[in-house]
Amino acid sequence: MNTLSNIVNRIAVPSLTVGVALAFVQPCAGLSFQFQETGSLAAAHFDAPATLLTNGQVLIAGGQGPIADAELYDAVSGTWSATGSLNEARFLHKASLLANGTVLVTGGFGTSGAELATAELYDPTTGTWSLTGSLAKARIAHTSTLLADGRVLVAGGLGDSGNTRDAELYDPATGIWTPTAQLGVARAYHTATLLPDGRVLVAGGLDNGSGGIRGAEIYDPASGTWSATGHLADDRGAHTATLLQNGRVLVAGGTGNAGNVASAELYDPASGTWSRTGALQDAVYLHAATLLSNGAVLVTGSTTDDLFSTHSEIYDPRSGIWSFTGSLNVGRRGHSSILLRKGRVLIVAGLTADEDAGSTELGLRVR
Repeated sequence: MNTLSNIVNRIAVPSLTVGVALAFVQPCAGLSFQFQETGSLAAAHFDAPATLLTNGQVLIAGGQGPIADAELYDAVSGTWSATGSLNEARFLHKASLLANGTVLVTGGFGTSGAELATAELYDPTTGTWSLTGSLAKARIAHTSTLLADGRVLVAGGLGDSGNTRDAELYDPATGIWTPTAQLGVARAYHTATLLPDGRVLVAGGLDNGSGGIRGAEIYDPASGTWSATGHLADDRGAHTATLLQNGRVLVAGGTGNAGNVASAELYDPASGTWSRTGALQDAVYLHAATLLSNGAVLVTGSTTDDLFSTHSEIYDPRSGIWSFTGSLNVGRRGHSSILLRKGRVLIVAGLTADEDAGSTELGLRVR
């Protein structure tokens, strides 16, 4: 499939990159991190999402291969242990924690060499997976968003004939998938953010030619419709979107038509407008972003000059400035970043230079 090859190759081996900045900016007071290695995964889970469970453990399932293995991280002991395997091996899938504490996994790329339409539920009480209906559209690199009413919205992604506009809703009460209105623009590697008022913001993404998208859309669960909501200043996909404590959404980094992106933007749901904020010190994509308890945002990893970056930066919403902080022990991209109790940040898997995605790290605030 040419479209899939073009997009996955673009993600895995970047042809347009921006070099690492040499200047060091001192972090704001109280916003400095250092990273230390923690327990190792038994399998390489790259291109697989990690999910924080209600019991404080972290679940990661699947990954490139594809593989069906799943593992749990115990934050108390700092160790990983095997749990039940997926019914279908998959990667580039999505995972959402449901209101009842189970985890919904959707889509992904399977052993058949094609996108999957299947979905599975993980039950932490039994450590087992069960199939739960099928999506109408098989897809990878989509978004999966838990809505305020407990349903899950799956939107966009890459299918067998290219990017899709299709969106679907999963009802945990019935285990049934139903179509909802289509996106205005077909997109993959975009972001979806649940806003405080219950609507969902979808921003950016990559088009069928692996070019960045500037458009953004809002989904209203009450009406089941999408509406355009301004344009990003820069086209971008494989970026991050973080809901800040003030209700705005921070979009950072990504890759677009002019290469990797260092810029960052803020979306204001009240006005439906975008505005620039401070740029990252490095251009990053396929990085991870985590909202910290003090309202700052930690960004880690990326790919730069065909190397896997160990860099991390912190965004201070008070000043709109990004600052370098401690470096990861292992350069990685496409990983997960999970905020644990006591303000620690778990860095999970991702693709590394030696493709050993078994390493995990803990970010600890040092001041």
